[in-house]
Amino acid sequence: MTENKETQTLKFREKGRLMSASEIERTLVRLAHEIVEKHDGSRNVGLVGIRRRGVPLAQRLAKLIEKIEKQPVDTGVLDISFYRDDLSTDGPRPNVTPGAIGFDVTGRDIILLDDVLYTGRTIRAALDALFDQGRPKSVRLLVLIDRGHRELPIEATFVGRMVPTSKREIVEVKLNEVDGQEQVLLVERLD
Repeated sequence: MTENKETQTLKFREKGRLMSASEIERTLVRLAHEIVEKHDGSRNVGLVGIRRRGVPLAQRLAKLIEKIEKQPVDTGVLDISFYRDDLSTDGPRPNVTPGAIGFDVTGRDIILLDDVLYTGRTIRAALDALFDQGRPKSVRLLVLIDRGHRELPIEATFVGRMVPTSKREIVEVKLNEVDGQEQVLLVERLD
C-alpha cells in the first residue's frame, strides 16, 4: 500500500526515482506473462485490486492478459478499510454483500494486487475481506514493489521489483489513474 497518508504531515526528501512510466509498463507486461504461464492460461483467473492503487494495476494487467490469451479476464475491487487491524475495533464490522468485488470468487484462481508490500498487514486484511466474499480455489499476491520489513508471514508470488529499504524510507507509487502521473519514487523521512 502506498504510504501517501504519512507524507502529508511529515517532512520528506526525495532520494530518487525507482521506476519510470516505461519501466512500470514493461514490468506489467512481464508480470502478465508470468501469470499466464503460472496458471496455464487465464481461463480461471480473476484479478482483484486492493483499493486505491491495486485497482488500476489489476485493470491494466487484465488488458495485457487479454491481448496474450484473446479472452477477457474478470477484474474486481476490494475495499479493506473495515478489515484493517490498525484501526479501532470498537466500530461496526463491515456489512459485506455477495458480489461486492464485482464477480464470484468461489472456485477461482484469484490474484490480489497491491502497489507496495511492506509489513503484510494490508494483505492480511485483504484476505479476510476476500474470504468474506467466497472461497477461491487459490489466492496469490502480486505487488509492483516489495520493500521488505514484514511483520506477518506474507510473501508475494508475483513481484515487479524488490527494493530493499530502511524504515525511514517510503516508496511512493504514482499512477496516472489516481495521481495524474506515472512513476515510483523513493523518499526519506526527515526527523
